[in-house]
Amino acid sequence: MATPNTGPNPSTHPAPSTADRLCDLIRARHPLVHLVTHEEPEAVEQIDRAVRTLGSHFWRWDAVDGLTAPLDASTPPVADTTHPAAACEWLVLNDVSSVTLLVDITGHLSDPRTLRALRRLIAHAAATGSCLVLLDHEDNPPPAIAAWATPLELDYPGDDEIDSIVRAALRDAHRMHGVEIEISNNDYNLVLKNLRGLTRRQCVQIIRDVVATDRRFDAEDLNHVLASKRRLLGETGVLAYVESPATLDQIGGMRRLKAWLGERERAFDPKAAEFGISPPRGVLLLGVQGAGKSLCAKAIATAWKRPLLQLDPGSLYDRYIGESERRLREAFDQAEAMAPVVLWIDEIEKGFASAGEASNDGGLSRRMFGSLLTWMQEHTSPVFLVATANDVQSLPPELLRKGRFDEIFFVDLPGEEAREAILRTHLARRKQDPATFDLPALIAASAGYSGAEIEQAIVSGLHTAYNGGRTLTTNDVADALRGSPPLSVIMAERIGDLRRWAADRCVSAD
Repeated sequence: MATPNTGPNPSTHPAPSTADRLCDLIRARHPLVHLVTHEEPEAVEQIDRAVRTLGSHFWRWDAVDGLTAPLDASTPPVADTTHPAAACEWLVLNDVSSVTLLVDITGHLSDPRTLRALRRLIAHAAATGSCLVLLDHEDNPPPAIAAWATPLELDYPGDDEIDSIVRAALRDAHRMHGVEIEISNNDYNLVLKNLRGLTRRQCVQIIRDVVATDRRFDAEDLNHVLASKRRLLGETGVLAYVESPATLDQIGGMRRLKAWLGERERAFDPKAAEFGISPPRGVLLLGVQGAGKSLCAKAIATAWKRPLLQLDPGSLYDRYIGESERRLREAFDQAEAMAPVVLWIDEIEKGFASAGEASNDGGLSRRMFGSLLTWMQEHTSPVFLVATANDVQSLPPELLRKGRFDEIFFVDLPGEEAREAILRTHLARRKQDPATFDLPALIAASAGYSGAEIEQAIVSGLHTAYNGGRTLTTNDVADALRGSPPLSVIMAERIGDLRRWAADRCVSAD
């Protein structure tokens, strides 16, 4: 079996691994490190690597085996230490300087005896230069433990490691069943690119899946890899892949936004940095509900030929203290691992609105919003943030401050040219020939309607025509428009206020 010869990988400055960061924390004498992940085998491997690098003595505890020395086969398990309090007490009485991994101990801390024993062990570790590593699948330690804990997050594999993972998975599959590889270097590199942002286990499983049926690894597996990645992202409930249009021609209007995108795209060229230009980092899209802000987000991903990831703020909030912040950090880490990407936060005011006012969530919204601002300010990876909002009054003022976004665009209801493009697109999408309709009449009838409302009028007209046993006509669509007043009429005052606010604060997208 021959694997592709891809040559040297372009990643020149890989981020430090989890093992590297843990080594730094141990050297700096952090007594308690907390790592929360569902990928336990990967986390244990990284911890083992750090311990081996430092040459430290290593203990591991879990509720099944008690205390063991996994790197020293000659040391038997410590008797009577399956109870976490007993294990902590034994370590305080017998241990010198070491690294101790405590697996899933947080779930036992509702027991006062165990909590007290762990607090004693933390104080002991601080005094002796030892380090305790808590490995959990949920981020819900008691405040007395969280106050001492230094968070550590499991890293995603970089390009070089993904390459090694894929090659190893292919070799294993070939040994087991025989696998024929017929893939160009370019297609192989696309496979590696599409595996960014996944865990090591997920990368291995995807490769096993794509070769299991036909025992081949070729260009056709690209679609299988991407489909598997979309499914895995969807299971997290935080990030999701979003399909974007094939070309900007499918997006009507938005001339200024398109021109801005064309100019800013050149800022990603390495020569732009020599000229003193930094790559753009994000835009805020304000506008009337249904006017096409989501389409703008897709337009950006389309124009720059980047994947589009959507972050759902509502899915971040969790009942456990600290879990919501961890989910947000993981979403940002995953987006950075998949870079270059466009990251879209739809209706951002719903996720962070209460950050600017008194709330009864114990300050969670404020902390989440602070994490967002910090990431926006400090991240260096090519992740372009697109935030959309309908209600500007609900946005925290800090988000609108100059410098947070490269630009703030106002997306108004579509003009005549944009409405014509919308009508043509949605008629053609539903197997109707736009040339057979009186488009000028429909453009006039749809004044004040959003793109979503125009689409629904076409759908409504189709139902009418289908039930009447005939083809769709101009009158069917026009009647549907007249029979359903647009949002611009129903909420005229609110939309007027929004337009007046945006007049001298935003750039018109069209």
